[in-house]
Amino acid sequence: MGKLTADGLLGHAFPHYIAITKGLESAQLSRIDHDGLIKKGAKSMKLPGPDHPITITPNPKRVRVSAGGVVIADTTHALTLKEARYPAVQYVPRADANMALLERTARTTHCPYKGDANYFSIKANGATLENSIWTYEEPFPAMAEIAGHLAFYPDKVKIEEVA
Repeated sequence: MGKLTADGLLGHAFPHYIAITKGLESAQLSRIDHDGLIKKGAKSMKLPGPDHPITITPNPKRVRVSAGGVVIADTTHALTLKEARYPAVQYVPRADANMALLERTARTTHCPYKGDANYFSIKANGATLENSIWTYEEPFPAMAEIAGHLAFYPDKVKIEEVA
């Protein structure tokens, strides 16, 4: 099972993700496919299926995300996304996050199953946690439920499920 870290890009970064450089035309983008070959061309879109299942379900528990003792998000409306063999990820509605503590970064990545991800850093208690949050603002149709939600790297923040 892959480890969910910011540096590992969800533990399955290199077969599925590649950083996108701002300003490139989509036809100039490269991506590394499952066979390890770099492919040129438009961004890919794949549908979840038996070989790569993805489920999204409401989390019945309260989810609280904090950094350095500062609550970044607190919600009873989190979605749990389970993708293949990777650790489950909690997606928190933006409305339940303290957006004043977040700063958008230039980092973007592409997932062939979910679409283009944008990133935020957290600024709290005088510290900055770089690229500690990702979001799919316009996910592919099969993942539309996660639009308007934020996901957090658990190696950068504390994520608690409260009964």
